[in-house]
Amino acid sequence: MSVAATDTTVLDDVPAPATAGRARFRFLRGGKTRTGLLILAFFALIAVIGPWIAPYDPDAMSDQLLQPPSADHWFGTTHTGQDVLSQILVGTRGVLLVGFIAGFLATVLSVLIGVTAGFLGGAADEILSMFSNVFLVIPGLPLIIIIASFVEDTTDLLIASVIALTSWAWGSRVLRAQTLSLRRRDYVEAARATGESTWRIIIFEVMPNLTAVIASGFVGTVIFAILSEITLAFIGVADISHWNWGTVLFWAQSNQALAQGAWWWFVPAGLCIALLGTALSLINFGIDEFVNPRLRTAAGSSKNVTMRVGFTPVARTTAPVVPPAPAPQAAPGQSGDARETSKEHSA
Repeated sequence: MSVAATDTTVLDDVPAPATAGRARFRFLRGGKTRTGLLILAFFALIAVIGPWIAPYDPDAMSDQLLQPPSADHWFGTTHTGQDVLSQILVGTRGVLLVGFIAGFLATVLSVLIGVTAGFLGGAADEILSMFSNVFLVIPGLPLIIIIASFVEDTTDLLIASVIALTSWAWGSRVLRAQTLSLRRRDYVEAARATGESTWRIIIFEVMPNLTAVIASGFVGTVIFAILSEITLAFIGVADISHWNWGTVLFWAQSNQALAQGAWWWFVPAGLCIALLGTALSLINFGIDEFVNPRLRTAAGSSKNVTMRVGFTPVARTTAPVVPPAPAPQAAPGQSGDARETSKEHSA
């Protein structure tokens, strides 16, 4: 039975394997991730310096009522002459503050409860899972409305805390399922066999493999918290004396800005909400592509070698290949035993 030989192609320039440092920054190579981070960094900068660069006091009234965008008022004015641009700049801080505080608190709770339940198992898993299922069915927005009816000053910190308490359960279930698949891996069993403590194994062996899932859950919670804060301000549940993008939309809707044709009153706030949501979604997509190799784009993947069908790439080595020495030839008339003896001596 004959086997067809396969031709080989020698590759002169074989790319070196990616180092650990470069692999860590592979997440930042994707265009979606960079775009999302740039937009998010812009809004974060506005949240920090917004009250300082606002051209007017957002509560100050003037005689320029419902004026369209101009050189004096870039985003126009409201029905009382308030500057819309100043309201947008000052309100950015409250939106991001609620979003990131709620995302941080919900992520901490989901990690503590989900990873602990998945790794320990047994009775601890049953109790913590039941605790997660209870909070999984608690609606966030109705609970905030009920709390706001009993509290005189509904601050951003209170809203962020309630959103975090009602949005951590889903992430906890996801982390529990991932931890169940990791706790029996070989490296975890090896760490347990060497006498490592349970919490050390969780922190140094299991948690690094859950980083991408935790980051994705954090971004998703931030998006939900921002939309919840804007929704509560728009329906008038939150304190309307504190400016944010939802408060701008609340006053525009209450004074029929759309019916009066004052598009500049609500369009800027709507665009800011859309841009911030798009930025966080792009970051979330970038995390998914980093975690799942099937979703990685060409920009985020390493350089590949294009191979032709039927050719096997072989790396060329620098050391010269020494051909084998020829076998000694027997003298004419030499017997077969003498030839065998000659081969043994040559060996």
